[in-house]
Amino acid sequence: MQLDFTSDQDELRSSVRSVLEKECTRAFVREHVDHVVRDEPSDAPQRLWRTFVDLDWPALTIPESHGGIGLGFPELVIVAEELGRVLAPGPLLTTIAGFVPLLREADGGGEWLAKVASGELAGAAAFSTDAVLCGGEVDVIAAVVGTEIAIVPPSVTRAITSLDPTRTLVDLEVGDGPRLAISPDGVRRAREEMTVALAFELVGTCQTIFDTNLQYAKERQQFGAPIGSFQAVKHKLANMFVAIERARAVCVYATATINEDDPRRTMATSAAKAAAGDCQKLIATDGIQLLGGIGYTWEHDQHLFVKRAKVSDALFGNASYHRQQIADALGL
Repeated sequence: MQLDFTSDQDELRSSVRSVLEKECTRAFVREHVDHVVRDEPSDAPQRLWRTFVDLDWPALTIPESHGGIGLGFPELVIVAEELGRVLAPGPLLTTIAGFVPLLREADGGGEWLAKVASGELAGAAAFSTDAVLCGGEVDVIAAVVGTEIAIVPPSVTRAITSLDPTRTLVDLEVGDGPRLAISPDGVRRAREEMTVALAFELVGTCQTIFDTNLQYAKERQQFGAPIGSFQAVKHKLANMFVAIERARAVCVYATATINEDDPRRTMATSAAKAAAGDCQKLIATDGIQLLGGIGYTWEHDQHLFVKRAKVSDALFGNASYHRQQIADALGL
């Protein structure tokens, strides 16, 4: 079982990070958020999506037979973590980690996969009663209805007021439209991929919160010394670092079980989402506190990362939910 990323995968991470640092700056995200909070249209998600399409990122894990690149789940979570680092708006994550896995598992889903690979459409995935992530920013939504997937337009959705202003959440009503057959096991597998990808994205967001605090601790002076030299601050930063590394390690293990279709993948998925949720709880709290007064202001970007982390924790089951799933599986 591969429990680390290969050199090729590390190169992919470097390439993705380089693009996102250029195309999804803090100013870009702020521009989008400012439009959202003023209830004005924002074209930032669409602009970023077009950039991703030009780079073939939507085609990342789609089989070559459907026009995709044909890479695996480890490459997908690398992209997910980097998206979380910069709070990328738009539907890339929900397309490649939700819509694509569902259509891959469905009978006759190849036509839709080809449309994603060509950049013709972005899609979201609706599992049971979950809120639909980025459902207001896509062309179609694949909604699980028993043993079928209903392909529904975003026009049947209703916006949900979200703590996170960087991307949309919606409810939807499933009516008439194309339907594809899918097995319960196929739904489970697709949901696990979305859950682990979201956990990895959450780890990326927590990493940026930590990096912001670390840099601040090196620069901020009190009593003639950087606050990072104070023992209390050191302890908090050390605890934050350990929480992130633990969550990332558990997510890597879950990624390996999914990539190799290991029978432990379901339990590993819950462990990953629980670890990421526990991580954000610590990181979000200390990430605000260690910045002192500026951590509570709208002008500082930290609150945007904390809000993203809180919402990501709640989606697809929070830490408590997934710990219960593990306990149930163990018969506890």
